[in-house]
Amino acid sequence: MSHEVRAVVAVEKGAPVEVRTILVPDPGPGEVLVAVQACGVCHTDLHYREGAIDDGFPFLLGHEAAGTVESVGEGVTDLAPGDYVVLAWRAPCGACRSCRRGRPWYCFDSRNAARPMTLPDGTPLSPALGIGAFAEKTLVAAGQAVKVDPAARPEAAGLIGCGVMAGYGAAVNTGRVGNGDTVAVIGCGGVGNAAIAGACLNGARKVIAVDIDDRKLDRAERFGATHTVNSRGTDPVEAVRALTDGFGVDIAIDAVGRPETYRQAFSMRDHAGVLVQVGVPDPEMRIDLPLIDLFSRGGSLKSSWYGDCLPSRDFPILIDQYLYGLLDLNSFVTRTIRLDDVEDAFATMRRGEVLRSVVVL
Repeated sequence: MSHEVRAVVAVEKGAPVEVRTILVPDPGPGEVLVAVQACGVCHTDLHYREGAIDDGFPFLLGHEAAGTVESVGEGVTDLAPGDYVVLAWRAPCGACRSCRRGRPWYCFDSRNAARPMTLPDGTPLSPALGIGAFAEKTLVAAGQAVKVDPAARPEAAGLIGCGVMAGYGAAVNTGRVGNGDTVAVIGCGGVGNAAIAGACLNGARKVIAVDIDDRKLDRAERFGATHTVNSRGTDPVEAVRALTDGFGVDIAIDAVGRPETYRQAFSMRDHAGVLVQVGVPDPEMRIDLPLIDLFSRGGSLKSSWYGDCLPSRDFPILIDQYLYGLLDLNSFVTRTIRLDDVEDAFATMRRGEVLRSVVVL
């Protein structure tokens, strides 16, 4: 049996998205059908629309979502209809060489649903990040649906499925921010502010937010930034060093993903400091650094993919922090919209006017 639902589809490269009727099948073995309650509008969805991820059009967009399990397929034992879940785009297989070595956050064979969602004429859809949640219902692998406390409002809870987890994990899991550390975060959108919040929760004594937009720097202070630097008219490396007694920070997080911000993060570290890149670069970008600086400054240069998270472990922790009043997920939600408003949300996002627009179904 298939379910007819409304969904946001990117039909061709660069074209405005369309709200279409699609067909979502019942779950097969190891799959679950989820009734989506809310889904954030993430830059990655725009990258899919622009053809910057791959050319597998038509795409079913949306991946930052929370909802309830409607039905489960054969062999699914840890989820049941009615369970409240956040969707993850990484579902470790448990069998690859990374999983076997105890590093499931680097899984090489992450699980997705096998049965395709389609247009009414049978054209298969490519779900964004294996999820496709700008839809009234979506089909995912059971491992992608992480059960969390149903007290969390879906508009906020869904955001940990991508942007919040990426930024928070960049600070906590990848950067290993600890008590007394100094931290700089370049780029104060959703991911950057989540990194700021994570650094503060993990005991950083000084968190410096860097951006070219004063509106974003104001928001960063709400998430715990102790200092702000507008790098449009100020050298951010000099400013960060001035705020750290001339030494630089213990952990510098690049939440932008451009060569110039990477070089800034590299140079604003203290001796043996850590650079964490979590901003997604354009595939054509390149970086050039003096090898002697790599050698003499020490430390480490790390990339953080999905915040090096294990969703089954980390999602419930972040939801608990939210419910205890420690992690302000509500402040990431700038506005709520309908499925029909996603194209407008992309334009608003490009203008830097929001942290997140969230589709509510």
